[in-house]
This record gives sequence, C-alpha cells and structure tokens, in this order.
Amino acid sequence: MAFVTFLIPCFVIGTDIAFSCQNTDDFVGASSPGDIVIGGLFAVHSEMLRPEEYPIKPVIQNCAGFEIQIFLQTLAMIHAIETINNSTLLSGVTLGYEIYDTCAEVTKAMASALRFLSKFNSSEDVVEFRCNYSDYIPRIKAVVGASYSEVSMAVSRLLALQLIPQVSPASSAEILSDKIRFPSFFRTIPSDFHQTRAMTHLICESGWNWIGVIATDDDNGRFALESFGVQAMANNVCIAFKEMLPAYLSDNTFHAKVDRAIEKIVKETRVNVIVVFMRQFHVLKLFKKATERNVNKIWLASDNWAAAVKISTIPNIRQLGTIVGFGFKSGDISTFQDFLRKLHEKRTDNNKFLQEYIMLLSVCAHLEYHDFQMCIANQSQDDLLQNVENNHLIWRDDFLNANIEPGFIRNTILAVYAIAHAIKGQCKDRNCKDPSAFTPWELLEELKKVTVIDDGKEIKFDPNGDMRTSYDVLLWKEIDGHMEITTMAEYDPEKGDFIFEDEEKKKEFLDLKKVQSTCSQHCRPGQMKKVTESPHTCCYECVHCPENHYSNQTDMDYCYRCNNKTYWAPINSTTCYRKTIHFLAWSDWFAIFLLLLSAFGVVLILSISVIFTKNLNTPVVKASGGLTVCYIILFSHFLIFLSTVFFIDEPTEFKCKTRQALFGVSFALCISCILIKSLKILLAFSFDPKLQNFLKCVYKPVPTVVTCTGIQVIICTFWLIFRTPFVKQNFSIPRAIILECNEGSIVAFGIMLGYIAALAFICFIFAFKGRKLPENYNEAKFITFGMLIYFIAWIVFIPVYATTFGKYLPAVEIIVVLISNYGILCCTFLPKCYIIIYKQETNTKSAFLKMISTYSSKSAGSVAVSQISLDSKSSSSRATVSDSCKSEKNSVNGNCHFQVPGQRLIKGKVLPKNTARTMARKRLSSI
Repeated sequence: MAFVTFLIPCFVIGTDIAFSCQNTDDFVGASSPGDIVIGGLFAVHSEMLRPEEYPIKPVIQNCAGFEIQIFLQTLAMIHAIETINNSTLLSGVTLGYEIYDTCAEVTKAMASALRFLSKFNSSEDVVEFRCNYSDYIPRIKAVVGASYSEVSMAVSRLLALQLIPQVSPASSAEILSDKIRFPSFFRTIPSDFHQTRAMTHLICESGWNWIGVIATDDDNGRFALESFGVQAMANNVCIAFKEMLPAYLSDNTFHAKVDRAIEKIVKETRVNVIVVFMRQFHVLKLFKKATERNVNKIWLASDNWAAAVKISTIPNIRQLGTIVGFGFKSGDISTFQDFLRKLHEKRTDNNKFLQEYIMLLSVCAHLEYHDFQMCIANQSQDDLLQNVENNHLIWRDDFLNANIEPGFIRNTILAVYAIAHAIKGQCKDRNCKDPSAFTPWELLEELKKVTVIDDGKEIKFDPNGDMRTSYDVLLWKEIDGHMEITTMAEYDPEKGDFIFEDEEKKKEFLDLKKVQSTCSQHCRPGQMKKVTESPHTCCYECVHCPENHYSNQTDMDYCYRCNNKTYWAPINSTTCYRKTIHFLAWSDWFAIFLLLLSAFGVVLILSISVIFTKNLNTPVVKASGGLTVCYIILFSHFLIFLSTVFFIDEPTEFKCKTRQALFGVSFALCISCILIKSLKILLAFSFDPKLQNFLKCVYKPVPTVVTCTGIQVIICTFWLIFRTPFVKQNFSIPRAIILECNEGSIVAFGIMLGYIAALAFICFIFAFKGRKLPENYNEAKFITFGMLIYFIAWIVFIPVYATTFGKYLPAVEIIVVLISNYGILCCTFLPKCYIIIYKQETNTKSAFLKMISTYSSKSAGSVAVSQISLDSKSSSSRATVSDSCKSEKNSVNGNCHFQVPGQRLIKGKVLPKNTARTMARKRLSSI
C-alpha cells in the first residue's frame, strides 16, 4: 500500500512521465530476485525530458511517451524467465531480473549499465576499478537489450570491460557484428546487412531504381543508410535524395526538417518509393504530415516499424499509398498471449512499467482504439490526476494483444532462452545457487556454443554473434475498413530468395511492379543506356545499339558486340544474325551468262575443228601450219574455256589450285604455238639475210613449244608447292561472308601472268613484222590484232581486279580470260574459216600462186633496187647461183630445185627472166 500511495504523486510530476528517480531502487523499472540475475534494457519511454533549470545539473531526468510495443517486450522477458523458472531447464536454479528503462537515450542507458557493473551484494552499488576482472562478480550475469542500436553500441562498450554478455532482440546495426569492438555483444536477429540487401533485392525485383531515403540522425540511422547505400550501388539503384531527421523529438529543428522531407518527397515526382529507417515515434510524426499533404507513395519499412500496430491505426493511413516492410521472423507466441490474458492478476509492486500502464489504462479506457493509444502517449498531467481519482480500472487485454509485434516478442524470448541455455552449460558441475559460481566472461564463452530450438529448428549464434533468422515481408492491407499487417512472403538471408506460401501472395508481390519509380524510362531490348550529365547512373538516355551490336534485355548498360566474322546486326537489334555465305553460284544469272559464253566458245572450237578437218588439203589449212598445229592451238583454247568453270560455284582447295594453273599452262601453250607460226611466216617472207639467219637458228617448232610451255609448268608447280592457293573467307562485307580463293602468292600469280604477257609480246613483235603479207594470207596481221586484244584486256584487268571485291571478283577474271581467248581464237581462225566457206575461189593453189606472185613481184622490185649498191662479190654470187642451177645434176627437163633456208627443196620452173614467178613458187612451197 505504501508503494501505491507513492504511485499517484509520481504521475503529478510532469506530463506523461515515468516515475522520478529519488534513489537507486527507484531507478529499476521491474525486478524479481533470483539465484542468477539477468539485466534488461528497454526503451519503454520514447524520450527523456530536458531540464529547464540553469545551469544544468548531472541529474537523471524523467521520461515521457509510453511505448506499448516495448512495454510488451519487457513483459515477454518476464514471461520467458518465469517460464524457465517453472521448468526443469535449470534444475532448481531460479533466474531473477532487473529491467531498466533507457528512454531511447544513451545517457540513461549508461546509468543503468553502471549499476549492472556494480559489485554483487554491494549496498552502495559500487563499481570497483581493477586491472583484472576475471574473478569479479557483478550485480548481473547477462543483459537482454537494448532496443536501439545506438544505445546498444554505448552499453556494449561499457559491458565489454567485464565481458558481460549482452543479447539484443532488436539492435540490428551492422557495426555490432564487429567482435573486436563489441566482443560481448550478441543478438537474436540478423544484422542490417541482410535487411538492406533484402530491401535492395525487392527494389530490383520490382524494377525500381530511383528512390528516396529518410533516416534518423543517430548511429542506427546512419549505419543503416550507409549499408543500404552500398547495397544500392552494387545493384544499380540510385538514391535520389536522403533526408536525416533529428534523433530526438525535443530537437527544435525536428518539425522543420520533417516539413522539408515532405517537400522533397512531393517535389521529386519520379520518386515513388521511399525507404524509411526510423523509430516508430519518428514515423508517426512523418506520416501525420504526409497525410496532410496527400502524399501517395510506396513506403519501404525497416524492421523498427514494419510491424508497428500503432502506426497502422493512424487515421487515413491508406491515403499514404502502399507500405511494404521487413519484419523479424515471427513464431509461436501463444503462451505469451495467455500470459497477457492473466496479466491483471499479476502483482505490480515490483513492476513500475505495469503500474504506469494500469494507471494510463484507467484514464483512457473510455476511448476508441486509436484515440485510446494516443491518449496513453499524450495524457496531460491534470487529466491523468483527475481520472485516477474518479475512474475505476477497466482492464483491456485485447489492446495489448492487438499491439503485439510478434517478431520482437519472439526475439526477446529467444534471447532469454539463449542466456538460460548458457547458464545451464555453466551449471552442470557447479552449484549455481551461489552467485559466485561462475563469472560473466565464462558465461560469454558458453553463449558462443549455445544452440536453441525454435519452432522445431536448431539455431545458434554465428561467429559474429548474430542469429541469421529469416525476415517476414510484410504488406499493409486494408481489410474491412481497417489496416492489417499481413505476411506477403518470407526472405531467406542465406539464399537471398523470396519464398511465397501460395500464388495469391506471389501475385501481391508482383503487383508492386505496376508502380514505376525510375529516373529514366526503361531502355528496351535493342537499346542501351547513355549516361547524361546527371551524377546518378540511373539517369540516362536510351540510344539504339549501333550496327553489329545488340542488346537482348531491358536497361542494358552497353550493347554486346557481334562476332564480326560470322555474325552481323542492324541498328537497334536485339540479336545477331548469321552472315550469309556468298560466292559466284551456278544459279547466279551472271555466272550463267559467262558459262554460256564459255560454252559458245567450246562450240566455236568444235566448229572450227570440223571445218579444218573437212578442208585438210586446202591451201588455207596448209598455210595455217597443218591440222596438228591447229588442233593443239584449238585444244589449248578449249582448256582455257574449261578453266572458267573452276571460277564458279563454292570455292574448294581443288578449284583454287586448278583454275589458275590450267589457265596459265593452256595460255602458254596457245601463245607458244602461235609464236612458232609467226616465226615461220616471218622466215618465209623475209628478204633480210641477217634476219633469216637468226630465224633459222630460233625456228625449232617442237623444242620451242615444249620449252615455252614447260617454263610455265615449272612456275605453276613451284607456286602450287610453296605458296599454294587456298579457300579464304572474306569478312569485308558487313552482312555476308565471301568465299573466295586466295592466290597464296600475288608474286607467283604475277609471274605467271607476266610470263604469258612476255610470250604474247614476243609473238606480237614477230607478227607485226610480218603484217604486210599477201591479202589472202595475212595471218600475221590478225595475230597482231589478237595480241593487242590480249594486252588491252589484261591491262584493264589489273586496276579492275584490284578495286573489285565481293562474290563477282572471280567474274572479272573470267571476263578477261574470255575476252583474250575469244580475241586470239577469232583473229587466228575466223579469217581462214571465212575464206574456206565464203571465198572458196581464193582457196586454190593457183589463186595462192597468183597472189604470192604479185606480192613477190613487189618484193623483187624492192630487192632489185637495193641490189644496185651491192659490191662485185654479190654479183659473183648471183652468177654462181645461176650457173649452179644450169650445172646441177638434179636438173631435170629444164627444172631447177631451189632450197629455201630452213626448208626442203622446192621444185619449180627455171624462169631466169621471170624472178617474181620463181620467188612465188619458192614461198608457197616454204609455207
């Protein structure tokens, strides 16, 4: 009764305040004796009041703002300890507790931690200074808490002095995993690293990359923001803006900064996703302002407030948009709910938090749910005192059950059980009813090895002191006019995957993609990002992939390059296309045309062969060198026409090697035979003795043909052996592969053509000298024309061949081959065919004699004029020749046999007075 009498005046001290601290016992919020005492640190109140007096004195101030959710966590700790004491877990050893209110303030928490460090059974709560605390027995053996990371960091550093184990159910800052700085800190939750990675994963899955972040300006908010920033950067998520709100509501700039944050959210119209790392009372203030400005976004909640029932009851909360959060994994808390139902039966003399709740419950019981909750947090001094005097207690256990945040309750109970299992390990061979049976640092080592069974699963602390439990992905949905916090999915930190119970839950998750939150529009396949002047990589322009590049996904940073040798791609392509293989195919119209020309040439050769064979004994055929020479020349022309076939269709090694060698050898054979004919004609009609002597030496038909052709065969053989032609893929055309023959050696190819050109030039010279023959036997003139056609064709070929590429490159050489072959064939044989067919009267022996006689008369006259200048030796020679004719033994019936140089004897009439006739017979027989 004395304590209850003390209770009412405590409420009169200030607005919604906790009990003031008059002595050290008043500082304890809830306690219970036991063989082993566990400390508890919870922010049951949201703020510590600031002193109004000046100067400020070092006095622990009162707290304000009763937090139902954290009050429930203190009850969860008490429930867990009572359950353990009523079980056989510790075999008769009872656990006690001392729970302190940190008021979300480091200073207040440090005061509590100092009491934890005080020596056991010290009447004055003295903390001894020692160099070695190995055998030091403090007031408590372990601590559960604190509620916020910033408080846990400070307390943990202090507790580390004596290595007192601290197990937090809520402090998630990543830095607390550092066992060098925080060696005695443990927690029954994952670190913020996993939470921020889960958030980033959800953001990426939903296609968002342009978001805003609001955090409290304390250690917890800053570390969470830093961790999230690293994760966001690694996943190409850009933070459009960051707003930091003061950690304490009493800060004079708090409301101004909340207004600035709301203005930023409204201004950034492309930002439709806001990540919030704040405490619950900060979120309450922010959301009230946001509802006034009709802000509608997707809010991504951190574990601090993702399951906050009191925020979900804000009027018009649905107007804010969609709220998705990550809460700690919930479990079976049915026993705790039973505990709450019987809470009104519990004693309150050792639990000031419960006393305060009962007092507030009495004052606000007549109000509706949300108003009731706000009343608890904002009850004024006068109303509280009046209501305490005039109202009776109306217990509302439904209110406590409705405000349960399952994840925090489960983690708090888990923390107590983890400590209890560690104590059990220490008490196996010790009498733990004696508080000095073991020290906190020994319990710390035992705690590292503890395994706890939770919902049938074994869980334990990892080397960083964290329990890597999963997250519940929470979706706030309006059901029957009320905002309900539902579980949409489960996030597994180990695998980094979202797990859905059913398709309906998965559909809810996928529906988040309907909201766009990007700085730029998504780049379609076939496009890539081009970074603009903005410092953010998420702000870009979409440009088409250039030629021979492609992209097959949305929002690609760059386009992939096609393999230029075998693939190609047009501009704005989503894939690469295989290049088509091109060559001069049989079906190509131009190839067909060229083949027809070659075929016509073959027909022409056959026709000429038939004509010459039928007119074998005529002067024209005999004058052409006889049927054997004609057949050899015609056969070489046939081979040249045949070689064009190897230039068409898909190139092969055989074709590449055969076509040039066949053409080169055949042309050399043809020119060699024509050269022999030119020499023969020049020898027969030349009157220059020196030239005749030279021609007699050179004119060796068979050796000459074999030698000239053999040289070409040697050139081609060396070419094929050392630098043989081969099939080559030409990739110079963007969308096609040209199959062509690489000549292997341009030098060898040039030598082959150059050798043919040299033979043709020699042939041209000799034929040119014999161009003024009788009209019916002017073969030298046509050979000259044929060689000219050859030279013109191949001179034009060189620049055309050098500048032409593609599948029609072989056609260029075919055309030149056909032109030169047709030129020589036609000039060599068609005039003779014309005489044989259309001028048969001139294709007789008498006609030839007459024509040659006329030519010889002119030649003789020319010779007579030149003879006047000859010396006597020349005259004597002529007389000798004349006499020899008369005295020759083989002179028969007045006939005389002349022997032309290089020819057999020719029989003719002796007409000493008719020199022209004699010379005509001489030349006819020679030819």
